[in-house]
Amino acid sequence: MITNDNQRIIIGMYDGFGLDYLEASSMPNLKGMIAQGFYKEVKAILPTVTNANNVSICCGCRPNAHGITGNSYFNEANGECDYMENSDFILVPTIIQRAASRGIKSALLTCKVKTLNLLAGGAEIAIAAETPSVECVEKYGEPPDIYTSEINYWLWKVAIDILKNRPEIGLIYVHTTDFPMHAWAPSEKESLEHMATLDQLLGEARDAAPDAAFFITADHGMNYKTRCWNLVKACGERGLELRFALSAERDKYLRHHRSYGGTAWVWLKSPTDTPKAMEIIKGLAGVEEVLTREVAATRFNLMPERIGELVVIGDMDTVFGESSVALEVLESGYRSHGSLHETDVPLIIYNQSGILPKREEFSCNADLTRFLADAWR
Repeated sequence: MITNDNQRIIIGMYDGFGLDYLEASSMPNLKGMIAQGFYKEVKAILPTVTNANNVSICCGCRPNAHGITGNSYFNEANGECDYMENSDFILVPTIIQRAASRGIKSALLTCKVKTLNLLAGGAEIAIAAETPSVECVEKYGEPPDIYTSEINYWLWKVAIDILKNRPEIGLIYVHTTDFPMHAWAPSEKESLEHMATLDQLLGEARDAAPDAAFFITADHGMNYKTRCWNLVKACGERGLELRFALSAERDKYLRHHRSYGGTAWVWLKSPTDTPKAMEIIKGLAGVEEVLTREVAATRFNLMPERIGELVVIGDMDTVFGESSVALEVLESGYRSHGSLHETDVPLIIYNQSGILPKREEFSCNADLTRFLADAWR
């Protein structure tokens, strides 16, 4: 048996927790789990944005199977852009739904309401700290603002309470927010305090449930960025009108990143524009790769009909978005993600009672739960 349905499982999806945060912080509880359990440095899904990776982790598969390719999407049929945060977009069952089919009760705990909209199906308990119920506030107190570190602490305290008082909950999925990573680099005082407190709470969770297995990974890392291209304006100034361009990072949390991200989708007025569009975009400073839809979908395991006709990837310093000018020089201290430079993340499994797959079967963050999803079909 690979899994034991009687063992409680806590999945910690630490938003923005790249390897540099792990390396810069002491985190004795997490590093103790690493020393005693399974640990591997793995890759995040491209685009390195939350929805694509969070759903990959929660479904145990890549976007070409589950269908979530970013935080937003462009409907080619009607020309409308909207947020990709509705569970109807997900084409396979989540680990929460698979658990429910086996009679295992789950709790989904998240800072962001968009995660509730995507992943709450099948959960016995579903809490978004951003929009808590009256009953939740009465029990746990008013959660801090979404743009704070403290909201992550509130969330883990809820998880600890469930571990102590709701032993019938067999699966807990905890999704923090990466606002602290957008705000502070790994070695900054505020970041070290944030990671130390998260680690203390993780230790409390382990002590509250010594029988439980802990599965921990991240959706992406984080880097300073210096420039943002508005691809519609940049191409227009160079003689080519695009139909639409979209940052895969685009979501409602503007104080995190202003919806600027390191991967962009581009739609053309005509297929005959492809060579010129690729030539123009490749010539922009900081553009690392320009790929056709087919090449990008194959290389990065994406669903082709839910990405652009062209896929544009920035270097470590470059993001894309709807800036007011073609090229915006970003303010000092701006941090974001979305490119190939935010793919390095940790994967940790601690106290798992069953037999784990071979080490080589773990190559990306989605593999954290893939063997659970396969066992719970």
